[in-house]
Amino acid sequence: MWFANNERSTSTAIALNFNQIGIATAFLVGGSMATNAVGLENYFGLIAVATSIITVGTLLQFQNKPELPPSMSELEKRILGEKEPPFLESVQKFFNTKGFTNALAAFICSISITNVVGTFIDEVMKRGGVTGQFEIDLAGAGFEFAIVIGGIILGGLVDRTKEYKKVTLACLAATAFFVLPLGLTDHALGREPLLLVAALLGLGMAAGPVQPINAELAVDVTYPGDETAVESVQQIGGNLVSAILIPLAEMASDKDFTLLPGVPGLESDIRGDVVLLITVALITLGYFSTFDAPLKRTLADDDGAEEVANLINSVSSNALELETIRIRE
Repeated sequence: MWFANNERSTSTAIALNFNQIGIATAFLVGGSMATNAVGLENYFGLIAVATSIITVGTLLQFQNKPELPPSMSELEKRILGEKEPPFLESVQKFFNTKGFTNALAAFICSISITNVVGTFIDEVMKRGGVTGQFEIDLAGAGFEFAIVIGGIILGGLVDRTKEYKKVTLACLAATAFFVLPLGLTDHALGREPLLLVAALLGLGMAAGPVQPINAELAVDVTYPGDETAVESVQQIGGNLVSAILIPLAEMASDKDFTLLPGVPGLESDIRGDVVLLITVALITLGYFSTFDAPLKRTLADDDGAEEVANLINSVSSNALELETIRIRE
């Protein structure tokens, strides 16, 4: 509604992933303040003051919708008087729309993996040799910032190219790759803090952008459907699967598997929780590779832009003819 067709993924990445800035702040500020009951009380007080100020500022600046539609697809919806149907009716329509479940699966995979890693960040870092609490907090904050930065960079790329599928496939493959070092233990490859931190940041950059990109992809394939309902379904699905995956990952973390057995210097144990996350990423990668649906909103934007261009050319030609006739007279 608010952004042009070459700004949507970037704006969604900022809005959707900026939640991670709050989590990063919790790592940096909460980690040092909430060390005892008094510190925890002061931390909650700080949160209350900060959120109250931000809420008031938001309410003072909030607008219902832009006066001028920022895109041809949004203009078309206004002209046609599109009305959002009841939520359950929208959900049923979404699941019958080709391509929606692919985007939903990618979104759920991304949010589930980042939630699991964020939940067990202390254990993940300690198993790789990062044991100081301040260092763990820094690594956790870096992971959250990487999610935001990756979303902005790759969201901008998708805005320019509309290559939702290629970018998502690359991100899912990179997610599986970067998850691997987080579970290495006991042997040489598993005790490299630098490798661990680099993998954590790479995971944030790879997994984070999948959410805003596929939020926009889902809206694109379901156009002119209810955008709010699309986001609601994805968030509900992502949080529900996260709630199921977190205890499963905790149980799997007690299991060890041998990676590259018999290879000198590279043989290492890998924890079961990371095997679980890699499996989720690879299954999602395989399913998303079947995506083959028309980008209805993008097509509406392109068709509208072409019609406007033709109209401008026609008006310009008529004006030129009239000016020529006037000069001759």
